[in-house]
Amino acid sequence: MKRLSRRTFVLSGLATAGAVALPLTAAQAAVPFPFKLGVASGEPAADSVVLWTRLAPSPLNADGQGGMANADVTVDWQVSTTDTFSSLVASGSVTARYADAHSVHVVAGGLAPDAEYYYRFRAQGHISPVGRTRTAPAPGTVGRDLVMAFASCAHYESGYYTAYRRMAEERPDLILHLGDYIYEGGTGTGGVRAHVGAEIVSLADYRRRYAQYKSDPDLQAAHAIAPWLVVPDDHEVENNYANMVRNDSSPALTTAQWTARRTAAYRAYYENMPLRPSQAPSGNSIPLYRRVRWGTLATFHMLDTRQFRDDQACGDGWKVCADADSATRSLTGAAQEAWLLDGLAQHYGTWDILGQQVFFARQFDASGAASMDAWDGYRASRARIQQGWIDRSVRNPLVLTGDVHAAWANDLKADYANSGSATIGTELVCTSITSGGNGSAATAIPNVATNPHLKFHSGLRGYVRTTISPAQVRADFRAVATVTEHGAPATTLKSFAILDGQPGLRAL
Repeated sequence: MKRLSRRTFVLSGLATAGAVALPLTAAQAAVPFPFKLGVASGEPAADSVVLWTRLAPSPLNADGQGGMANADVTVDWQVSTTDTFSSLVASGSVTARYADAHSVHVVAGGLAPDAEYYYRFRAQGHISPVGRTRTAPAPGTVGRDLVMAFASCAHYESGYYTAYRRMAEERPDLILHLGDYIYEGGTGTGGVRAHVGAEIVSLADYRRRYAQYKSDPDLQAAHAIAPWLVVPDDHEVENNYANMVRNDSSPALTTAQWTARRTAAYRAYYENMPLRPSQAPSGNSIPLYRRVRWGTLATFHMLDTRQFRDDQACGDGWKVCADADSATRSLTGAAQEAWLLDGLAQHYGTWDILGQQVFFARQFDASGAASMDAWDGYRASRARIQQGWIDRSVRNPLVLTGDVHAAWANDLKADYANSGSATIGTELVCTSITSGGNGSAATAIPNVATNPHLKFHSGLRGYVRTTISPAQVRADFRAVATVTEHGAPATTLKSFAILDGQPGLRAL
């Protein structure tokens, strides 16, 4: 593949652009640069990884097609061990289809385990930015220590994506995104930047909203630096929806229109994420709960806590609600719960990591009220899973959470009503990337008197960086001081260690 042109994109020594090696012909120069949404990789296995891009020379066009003509386009791809592509380990061509908004999902196979690679695409005479990715360790091997960062909740209007940039600069091995990658609302007031268009409902709307978010250079940097594992929460579809039940009637939709909206949302999510073909949606559902094994070091159980849940108890919100204790209520649905417990019983890795969306530990206020949208609204469901990992002798259960726009670190208890009860696991909650604006630097733990298992809290914006080894998980809560101004540095607010075989948090 000849190098024809590359766009400028430099990040922490990863040079993804350079001078034009050969001049464009007049015909090539007439074709606008199609890689304005960047590149991404995801779903790393020991021998393969998914490579993603989407062609969109005019990302914000109202039809959701990004300025592309109604025609399929051939896209070439390359994988190399160097960012100069002096030698290739894999290459090929794929068709970017108009019907799929010219998105592509390449499963690049035949790769070595526990290895770093670089990749790029070519289409319409242009070369994409270069991405960095890596594979998981071989089955039965531990591999290197894993640096994994996780994040959630990136409301575009609320601030700049500085936290994504800072995360990328740390060059993690893996990034988890735990939901609210986009927000569905229309143009608001008082934000530092604005959504394009009204509240999104149609497939074209969702495609354009993803294009707006993915046009952000800081988000592109985070995608280009490491493979991602992703799960959506609610705003990728509609705020606080539960299975096929809407949170409210705004905007007014018939049942058929709501079903069509959910169908469009899942389709656009798949089109814009580095997911394997096995995660492609079918109608108004999408198969997203899955396991990703990282050698014998860790197993990631990626959960879907929206698509199969019962409706929120007592009308949602913070409530004192006896129905939240009902044994029939489930946040995951019976099939996903059984799948999770079966996977936990396999003891594939030292660490069993649940990547999921909503607050897991109990958090009651002084009156006994709790969030009906979180696991507190599905207490029997939580109890079954916790007892399930106890019964299966899971050595190191670690729950990773997004959603709540604040950082938390929590011990998980066998009996939350008894402060002396055994600690049986650990929860790390990432704050938002931007949602909620700048937030607060206050670190007082809300409701700690009624919830002594809650060990840390911060309302600033950022992410969590973890270093996972056979002996421990180190968690660093990283934050930026402001998101309403661009470019703030990231600092570590608090660090904890979770030791192998000793669940619970140890402050560092």
